[in-house]
Formats: sequence, structure tokens, C-alpha cells
Amino acid sequence: MTETTVVGLARQAVELTLLISMPMLLTGLIIGLIVSIFQAVTQIQEMTLTFVPKIVAVFLALLLSFPWMMHKLLAFTQQLILGIPGYIK
Repeated sequence: MTETTVVGLARQAVELTLLISMPMLLTGLIIGLIVSIFQAVTQIQEMTLTFVPKIVAVFLALLLSFPWMMHKLLAFTQQLILGIPGYIK
């Protein structure tokens, strides 16, 4: 296993991690922005108003994107397992 192979696998793993976390992160960001704008307009500064909608939205995004996430993870794992003979050389 050469250094380039290890770096390539690490790069793929980091890219997959970022790709899989994007739906939840973007959902939290968008809901946070909406709630912040609502708080600025109404001048309501309640902490639970920011926390609860984000948690619910991130959980829903996780539920909706879970099949896609599992497909990506299984494909990556299958690629790693099938590539083991090539990595040993």
C-alpha cells in the first residue's frame, strides 16, 4: 500500500463524511436563519425558540436522507472491501 493510496482513501473518506453531513447541516443553517429573522422582526429573544425547531428539522432531515446516506456508505464500504487485494500489493 503506497502513500498515495492511503491519502486517496483518506480523501474519499473525508469527502464522504462531508457529503453525508450536508443535509443536516444545511437544514440547521436554514432553520436557524429563519428563526433569527423571526426573532429580529418580533423582538422575541427566547432560547427555546431557536433550539427546538432546529432539533426537529435536523431530525426530519436525517430521517428523509437516511436511505441515501446508507446507500453512499454501503457503496464506499463495498469499494473498500473489493479493493483489498489491490491494496495489499
